[in-house]
Amino acid sequence: MSEPKKDKHTNECVAETRNCECESHIEHHPHVSIGKIVTKVPVVLAELCLQINIDALITFPEPVLEIKDIKKSVKLTQCRLLLPTNKLFIKGFVRKNIQYAAPCPDIEMHTAKTVASEIHSYTVDVPFQCVTEVKKFLTCPVMPETNHRNEFDFLISKPLPTGYPEKDELQTKDLSQFHQESIQHYNELPFCELVCSKIIEWDEAIDRQPLPKGGGPLDEGYFTKIEEKMVVDITIKVLQKQQIRVSSTTNDDHDCFHHCD
Repeated sequence: MSEPKKDKHTNECVAETRNCECESHIEHHPHVSIGKIVTKVPVVLAELCLQINIDALITFPEPVLEIKDIKKSVKLTQCRLLLPTNKLFIKGFVRKNIQYAAPCPDIEMHTAKTVASEIHSYTVDVPFQCVTEVKKFLTCPVMPETNHRNEFDFLISKPLPTGYPEKDELQTKDLSQFHQESIQHYNELPFCELVCSKIIEWDEAIDRQPLPKGGGPLDEGYFTKIEEKMVVDITIKVLQKQQIRVSSTTNDDHDCFHHCD
């Protein structure tokens, strides 16, 4: 009879401990190595502001009455510094989500004073690419080491066949063997970070025509194609992991560890 009560009491204690609170009373000061230390961290090679000009044609899947809004974002798919040159290759696209009003005769057939429409959206990627030159490095990149392969042979001596003096012998390399020393370097590849972007665009319909069956209200029409011109400004950081030397004189500065108010 006492065992079930004991189990029940034990379960209640477990339930209480799940809701308990804990508090740290001891400060932990991490160990910091002192002296001159060599570390490997990303180093900024260059920071560039690039301007890319884009001219594109967008075709909608249905007639468009008017464009309501366009949300844009720049996405890079390639940013490659081609060492040992200073040429930077850029590839990417502008993602555009276009919100527009489409005529909808299913709701109501347009009249001389009204036109019914539905709000739809259409997402399209506008690609771009360019090649630029890094004219000045903030930090010199570590150039790639080239691989090497060297062949070597060993001398062998063989007796000569009949017709040669007995005291002479053939000295040459062994054609049945192959010897080589190869060296491969695994260089650090520079990489990029997209810092910010700015887009100025001009979108214009190129096939606009009046609404069918009566034309609808004054100056109303629809189109399916727009020609857009964009000036895209992007800021890019070019980085490379490099070994650098840092120094520290002490690791017991307790003033750095303080309580938050």
